[in-house]
Order: sequence, then C-alpha cells, then structure tokens
Amino acid sequence: MGKLINQLIEQGYLKTPEIIKAFKKIKRADFVPDEMVREKGRDFVAEYNAPLSIGYGQTISQPLTVAFMLELLQPKKGDKVLDIGSGSGWQTAMLCQIVGSDGFVYAIERIPELKEFGQANVQRYNFENVEFIGGDGSRGLLDKAPFDKIIAAAAAEEMPQPWKKQLKIKGRLVTPVKGNICLVIKKEKDKFEEKEYPGFVFVPLISE
Repeated sequence: MGKLINQLIEQGYLKTPEIIKAFKKIKRADFVPDEMVREKGRDFVAEYNAPLSIGYGQTISQPLTVAFMLELLQPKKGDKVLDIGSGSGWQTAMLCQIVGSDGFVYAIERIPELKEFGQANVQRYNFENVEFIGGDGSRGLLDKAPFDKIIAAAAAEEMPQPWKKQLKIKGRLVTPVKGNICLVIKKEKDKFEEKEYPGFVFVPLISE
C-alpha cells in the first residue's frame, strides 16, 4: 500500500503523522475476505483506491475516503472513540493504533457475521483497547458515553441525534449524511458547529 499512501499524502488527503503511521502499519489486505485476496492478489487489494465488497451488502471503504474522514475526526492519543458500522475492522484497527493504550475504541456493527469478521481481523494486531458490540449504531452507545470522537461509515438520511448528545464538549463527530460527509464539533451542551463536504458515496445506515 506504499504507493497509494504516498499518493494520498501528495494529494493532501493524508497529513497527520499519527494517521499516516496507522495507514502504514494496519494493512488493508488483512481486512478483506481471504477469497478476494486469493482471486485479486494482495497487492491489488492493498493499492486499489475504491471500495471493496466484504459481503452482506457492505464494503471496506475507499482508502481516500477513510483518510479524509480520519483527518476531519482528528483522533488523538487517549481518546475514547465510538466507531459506528465497524464492518471489516480496518478503520477500527487504525483508530486503536492512533489512540494508543490510554485510549479506547468501541466498535458497533449491526450485522452479526460482520461483527465477528471485523473482530477477528482486528485481533490479528493484538490490540487490547477495543470492544466490539453487536447492535443498532444509530442509537450510539449511551452506557459508554460521552465520547471524544464519533465516526460512522454508513450514510444516514439525517443526523442521528443520540450521536450529538453522546459527544463530549469539544468532541468531533464525522459521518456521511446522504451524499455529504459532515463534521460536527460540539461547542457547548446544545451548541454545534457543522460543516459539509459533498461528493462521496456510502452504503446506507440501517437502523432497527
């Protein structure tokens, strides 16, 4: 994935040293189905800058999109992060790497088979700062709130309000809404700064 990472750096999508380090350490090819790696080849899977199917109508996201969203999220060492729609576990593992042993990642996945798939993929890296939860991510995770950062990988028709409530003051939320990536920064209890970045495509967020 070295060529692709260098390309994303040159194009300005990857900027932060800790995020670049996570991209280099956490190999995308470890998070796709084995049969795809056998069929396409490990190098293709690693360098292909587009979504790839992981089954059940879900995808492992395009590296460019993951880079863009992580740069907006600005995860830091020691952060408590909620990762909604964890899917393959690739982004989850990068978050574990970035927040370090003093931080923690809660990963929610609605589809039981993908929850098991993602969890097994992340376990290859021996992270101890992560918990996988099966359930409806649109509700957030109230019993573990508040969170420093919240990120979602599937597009809601409108912003789920529990996510904003479960964010710490000064916390950041990054999620697709329809065709836009939205950044929400919590300024005060009920005061938010919001920005939208158009031009992206995501699988839909399905709530129960």
